Amino acid sequence: MAFGNTLVAYVLIALLVAMVVSFLMTPVVRSFAYKVGAIDVPRDARRMHKVPIPRLGGLAIFSGFMISTLLFVSMTPEMKSVLLGAVVIVVLGVIDDSMALPAALKFVVQIGAALIPTLHGVTIQVFSNPNIFSDDLYWNLGQLSVPLTVLWIVAVTNSVNLIDGLDGLANGVSTISASMMLVIALLLGETDVSFVLAALVGACVGFMPYNLNPAKMFMGDTGATFLGFILATMSIQGLFKYYAVISFVVPFLILGLPIFDTTFAFFRRIAHGQSPMHADRGHIHHRLIDMGLNQKQAVATLYVISAILGLSAVVLTTGGEQRAMLLFAALCIAGAVAARLVFPQEIRAELKNEIGDWREHRNNDKPSEPPKPPAQLSGKPDTTGKSSKKRKRGKKKSGKKS
Repeated sequence: MAFGNTLVAYVLIALLVAMVVSFLMTPVVRSFAYKVGAIDVPRDARRMHKVPIPRLGGLAIFSGFMISTLLFVSMTPEMKSVLLGAVVIVVLGVIDDSMALPAALKFVVQIGAALIPTLHGVTIQVFSNPNIFSDDLYWNLGQLSVPLTVLWIVAVTNSVNLIDGLDGLANGVSTISASMMLVIALLLGETDVSFVLAALVGACVGFMPYNLNPAKMFMGDTGATFLGFILATMSIQGLFKYYAVISFVVPFLILGLPIFDTTFAFFRRIAHGQSPMHADRGHIHHRLIDMGLNQKQAVATLYVISAILGLSAVVLTTGGEQRAMLLFAALCIAGAVAARLVFPQEIRAELKNEIGDWREHRNNDKPSEPPKPPAQLSGKPDTTGKSSKKRKRGKKKSGKKS
């Protein structure tokens, strides 16, 4: 293994420092959120909470992360640029949580923050060719390196922000993703990246008691965009630089849940003629709630999915493609079986609704047959005599009643 007991011990200390600072800072930040009016008031169906809850919890996460990072991480030019970009993201988030900013303005500032580390060497320069039939093992991005790196950072930053729709969801998914990246960074001998990811995991865990359902505080855009920014930049430093077939697959596996949800949301909105930035109630967590799951069940389900993807990425790094595929298949099967055992009523109800919708759609597609005319109107003689007998019986009954 590429790491020793000493490195692991320091990484754990960095994690504990970030966790303690984040936990202790959360009540302080909570009081500050009330003073500045950074309160999330439920105004529409997208919000799952019923009472106003303070935001700005991301400041507590940021505080724990920064103190631990400054204590344990070597301040190289690349690392300084990452931290400076993170400060810009956090300042933008604090302003947005206090007073809603236009989406276009936030997008421009996020691009500027992503350019800071990109122009200081934190770039995706080479990654493996996904075309297995090609003779070129790697793609050298050349001049496309800067725009693609900025695109990656901004995309992941907003992906984590978009899944922040249930208590503890974005925080937990980010913790799982950062933990998997931490294991891979240790295996690859990336010391500074390991300390940064340990600080991120500890800061998220320290905030978790206040963020789990029922949440006492939200991380807001301050925390969600900050987590996405650090995960994006650290994936470049620790994963894309590993020149093997996994350099293309591993970051997408670890961050697969937020990336898939964001991509699906964009295509869905465009298909409905809406702006890609238009907020709606069609995210994965909303669909799980609509299936009948409560918040805790929906969050636990998405935790399991994120863990399956992350573990597959770790095995892909250490054991190769075949073992990773076998593990992924086995975990998916185990997850499906567990879902049927834990949520049998919800799954049956959802299947029943799907079958009902399918039958209704099939019946609507069938051409309607015209009604058959009575024998008297069709011009055909009534050979059965049934209609005349019924009329006679009707007269007899009416006579008796009268």
